Amino acid sequence: PRSTSHARTAASTSIYTHSTCSITPFSTAFERGFLRLCNGKALSWFRPQELELLACGGRQLDLEALENATIHDDGYTRDSQVVRWFWETVHAMDDEGKRRLLFFVTGSDRVPIKGLAHLNPPHVISKMGGDSDRLPTAHTCFNHLLLPAYTSKEMLQDRLRKALEYAEGFGLL
Repeated sequence: PRSTSHARTAASTSIYTHSTCSITPFSTAFERGFLRLCNGKALSWFRPQELELLACGGRQLDLEALENATIHDDGYTRDSQVVRWFWETVHAMDDEGKRRLLFFVTGSDRVPIKGLAHLNPPHVISKMGGDSDRLPTAHTCFNHLLLPAYTSKEMLQDRLRKALEYAEGFGLL
């Protein structure tokens, strides 16, 4: 009779083999397409980590750079109270919260190769009406955040938290 550890090893091997074989056609197709676009001498100039950065973007969040590069519109300025509360709230977030915000505004939680200060199109924060119970919204194709003119920092924090929480799917509550 086989031991339990041997059975576990056999099961793990079977799962690994199945998952590896089941993605092989997809990874082969990706490789073929990638090499069709990016083949040649230039490809050998990059290390694998650099190619990953080019293809997937970075993971280092520099929200101070994003704040400094942000354009304000529709009545907001860098010194508007709601905008200051927004950035205070953002800088107090943990990395996961910051990534959720980046995903909410841009549609991706990855940083462009040149950094957040170089989003294209640039990040914009616009006023979305007066004080409201509405949640902030975003136009991800344009990196555009629509932020209501909340009357308190606590309300902004609550509504922003909910917006980030419900940012996937249709946002049905």
